[in-house]
Amino acid sequence: MTEAAGIPIGLAVAGANRNDCKLAEPTILSIPIARPAPTVAAPQGMCLDKAYDHDFIRDLLAEHDFTAHIRSRGEEARELRADLGHRARRWVVERIHSWINRYRSLLVRWSKKTNNHDALLKFSFALIVWQQMRVLE
Repeated sequence: MTEAAGIPIGLAVAGANRNDCKLAEPTILSIPIARPAPTVAAPQGMCLDKAYDHDFIRDLLAEHDFTAHIRSRGEEARELRADLGHRARRWVVERIHSWINRYRSLLVRWSKKTNNHDALLKFSFALIVWQQMRVLE
């Protein structure tokens, strides 16, 4: 999970055979800092792709006071047919995946213990945040 500028704020680790929508709640609960309360003037949105287009995900987001922005199945295909010059928007979280792939020990999982792999992921997140904070200065 990332915030709007692409800074990682949440993490849930599971096997590659696990559906992403099943990890939505552990990912939300992994946010290490207290979120400010959303208001009408400043709602907190959650942008998700069509894999998360389920009623239980919408209920989960409402329970955690997020405004759901979920692409429904087929919506993007209809937009592409209507506007042939439309380019697909790259999700902010995909940039984090690219940055994580820079670290060889994470690209190819060498660590056998889940705790070690989790620690490497969190360390890479810390490095990414540190690098991005230097960029923002």
